[in-house]
Amino acid sequence: MMTITYVVKNGIYVNMTNRCPCACTFCLRQNGDGIFGSGPLWLEREPSVKEVCDSIDTWELTEYDEVVFCGYGEPTERLEELLQVAAHIKEKSDIKIRINTNGLSDLIWGEKTAPKLKGLIDTVSVSLNATNKEEYFRMVRPKFGPDSYDAMLRFTKECTEYVPEVVMTLVDVVTSKEEQERCREICEALGATLRVRPYES
Repeated sequence: MMTITYVVKNGIYVNMTNRCPCACTFCLRQNGDGIFGSGPLWLEREPSVKEVCDSIDTWELTEYDEVVFCGYGEPTERLEELLQVAAHIKEKSDIKIRINTNGLSDLIWGEKTAPKLKGLIDTVSVSLNATNKEEYFRMVRPKFGPDSYDAMLRFTKECTEYVPEVVMTLVDVVTSKEEQERCREICEALGATLRVRPYES
């Protein structure tokens, strides 16, 4: 049985795809089949929108703080389906909806994607993890090349126009205190908030 939704802390997490354009050196997928006590997050196939909605409907949403699109893949690889699921959630609940993303959806789809999030997504959390494109390319290894860093920054900036809360994250094991401060400056310039998160092995 596929794990489509699972709980982390007080959020319902949604696992819609295993596709990702990156091969991060610190990716949790390298450590096992699941995280935070979830079932296996490797999917036999990508679930349909109906399957995802049905899985979400098994939870009592009033008991949780948010729904988070984040699993063993990049959620925006299935952006249109993700937004259909988000619309389903909005129809039945006022629970907050967050996307955890590498910020490369514009490169995945060849168009500006931030405007599509308006009215459906409450928080976008973008993985930053580096202060320059060379270091980013070395750590994140995006298939789109070194210019992925600039595309990720542009996407983040554009999200601030359409999404109420935009966060950028760092994994604490990949940055020094000095780099973290530089990343904070980058976030402030984009209108985003920085969050340094612990690496969960």
